[in-house]
Amino acid sequence: MRKNDAASVSGLPGRMVAIGGAVLLAALLTGLPAATRAAEPPALGLPLDCQPGKTCWLVNYVDHDPGKGRRDYKCGDYTYNVPGKDGNRHRGTDIAIRDLDAMNKGVPVLAAASGTVFRLRDGMADVNVKKIGVDKVKGKQCGNAVILKHAGGWQTQYCHMRRGSLAVKKGQPVAAGDKLGLVGLSGFTEYPHLHITVRKGGTVIDPFIGRNRHKGCGLGEKPLWSKQALALLSYPPSAVYTAGFAAHKPNGSAVRAGKLNGATLPAKAAALVLWADTYQPRTGDRLQFIISGPKGWKEFRHTVAIKKDRARMFRFAGRKSKGGPWPKGSYQGTVTLWRGEPPKPVSRLQKNIEIR
Repeated sequence: MRKNDAASVSGLPGRMVAIGGAVLLAALLTGLPAATRAAEPPALGLPLDCQPGKTCWLVNYVDHDPGKGRRDYKCGDYTYNVPGKDGNRHRGTDIAIRDLDAMNKGVPVLAAASGTVFRLRDGMADVNVKKIGVDKVKGKQCGNAVILKHAGGWQTQYCHMRRGSLAVKKGQPVAAGDKLGLVGLSGFTEYPHLHITVRKGGTVIDPFIGRNRHKGCGLGEKPLWSKQALALLSYPPSAVYTAGFAAHKPNGSAVRAGKLNGATLPAKAAALVLWADTYQPRTGDRLQFIISGPKGWKEFRHTVAIKKDRARMFRFAGRKSKGGPWPKGSYQGTVTLWRGEPPKPVSRLQKNIEIR
């Protein structure tokens, strides 16, 4: 949801220490001035061990509008407002995982670049902030977290990690891709995800832009993400990220806990329902449900009109039984998020089920 993150484990500005002729020697060996080497930002890899678009989803970006508006790096509104010391802005990039079941199985948080563990926090419970109230996480909105220091005064901060999962200690050197812990539900959040913030000397830097930009919208000339990571982090983040079948009216909380992922249903089920959960649908979008099946099944189609922007939206559609059993065999559910005129598919997900 939009009111999820407020990075509160603040880092200190980095300090540079010259040690005799060591800096000069390093510069001679590399052929680059020491100041230039120190100023180079880290190339950031994907901070989760996951497959974007399949097992994880980028859902929010850094907010560049200091006021009540919302503006991501492409001048879209895929971000949200979080009041804080540097304005009414969301200060990081959010990458979500599927559900609580995925969280419990464990999704590793990885060091986006080589560095040293500067600060960390553990011990906060993994719980939806709506259940405990915002006051319970005041001053600790980032939840269980790790801050890494990198060369040249750069830092990366990793929030909302799982309690007891931290795999590093303060002062420990880490390489890019090393495991820091697991994705969790700690701090000011309503769903399991990683919030990563990048700073240079205490200033938040959008990794999709870098330190400077010469155009109003779009990628910066020198984004911090590596080419490999950037290719995986698609825009816009709107997605049908999970779907499935149920024999009754499905409960959104059960879906988000990962409890409705069965592969079969009985022929005497009271209903055949296709459900879907989506990230970032927009006003005017259409969410289409199609259920196709074996001989004797009449294809089901239903479209839901999206009437307002949402950070996350759960919907379902289906058919009630008329008393007799459903035709046995394989059924396929297709959920498509359509946008624009003429409508084009933004995201599509297919799920199969056997009725026995």
